[in-house]
Amino acid sequence: MQFIDQTKIYFKAGKGGDGIVAFRREAHVPLGGPFGGDGGNGGSIIFEVDTHKTTLLDLRFTKKITAESGENGKSKKMHGADGQDKVIKVPLGTLVKNLETGKIIADLTNVGQRAVICKGGNGGRGNFHFKSSKNTAPDYAEKGELGEEFEGLVELKLLADVGLVGFPSVGKSTILSVVSSAKPEIADYPFTTLTPKLGVVSVNDGRSFVMADLPGLIKGAAEGKGLGHEFLKHIERCRVIIHVLDMGNTGRDVVEDYKTINDELASYQYRLMQRPQIVLANKMDEENAEQNLKRFKQNFPDIAVYETTSLIGEGLQPVLYKAADLLDITDPFPLEDEQEDIGVVYKFVPQPEPFTVKNLGNGKWSIEGEKIDKLFEKTDFDKEDEAIRFALALKKLGVDQQLSEKGAQENDEVFIHDYVFQLTELV
Repeated sequence: MQFIDQTKIYFKAGKGGDGIVAFRREAHVPLGGPFGGDGGNGGSIIFEVDTHKTTLLDLRFTKKITAESGENGKSKKMHGADGQDKVIKVPLGTLVKNLETGKIIADLTNVGQRAVICKGGNGGRGNFHFKSSKNTAPDYAEKGELGEEFEGLVELKLLADVGLVGFPSVGKSTILSVVSSAKPEIADYPFTTLTPKLGVVSVNDGRSFVMADLPGLIKGAAEGKGLGHEFLKHIERCRVIIHVLDMGNTGRDVVEDYKTINDELASYQYRLMQRPQIVLANKMDEENAEQNLKRFKQNFPDIAVYETTSLIGEGLQPVLYKAADLLDITDPFPLEDEQEDIGVVYKFVPQPEPFTVKNLGNGKWSIEGEKIDKLFEKTDFDKEDEAIRFALALKKLGVDQQLSEKGAQENDEVFIHDYVFQLTELV
């Protein structure tokens, strides 16, 4: 089966429902006042870990995922129904990135873990909320906020505990087939393993772990040669590495092979060389094996070497015990670089400006900013009172003052999204 491990998807959360304008009109209730309810919140897109899933095949042909929008508010202060969340089941080890910003949105590494990928917009407030001593009968309400939306990359990073690394055709697939029930392709030519294969390994003392037969490395893999990053990205989560060397091979130098593989691991991010490594001398039944092993030990006298003949399963049990022992004392390695904990550090971080004013020339200006966007989304410009309220909110934020300081004149045009406003009065 093909190992589908990444796909691009456009996410769009639900829009919040609009608040409504309504008044209480009952014969026995004088001066009933505003009675409009709030809009419901938009539904969010949520990923949830499902241990029964092992690939992203279900999402492979999904181009867009949307969540339900919230309902508009109702009279009698009734709240509109919230939009239903869209819950997507994904395998353990799924990672979601925002393609535009490169930010990791979620890293699902625990059984049952849930993460909000795309948050729904808040519902708008009904006119009941705007009642005051100065305005006892407000005839305006807020529109609901738009939900988040972005194009994301969904990636499944293999969650093996132990990874088999080494040059092509050193016997990694054979080892996995012997110690587990996995059936990787085995042949005497390079790159028979083009995608990772997983197997559950049981040690005789009752312990178990997941082992991955990873695609073969070559020199330059960290720069993308051979299977390159297709190999390296699958070893990021392994806590223990078994480095397999072909002691019977006469076409390559085992000493140089060992150095080359470790150089590639060191060149890749996520500190792969910090993981404990078990060196396995495979194919010890072949003619040149003893000579190659002797030379290897002379060059690396401090490295423990496990001698095996994987084809018949000889010498593999001590390797499995050692791997299980190392897993017991090795914590998971985080994907993101962590800074050393040096206690509490106070650092001044200036707050971003709530908006920016740009001079477009010829008496034209544009206003941008997160607060401006939220005010804009909640305003119904077909209603005069709401348009006035929007203008007053901008003035309170200091937009008028900044326009005046930058040289804006009356009757200049101001662009906010697709709307054009005309300046009629400046501070």
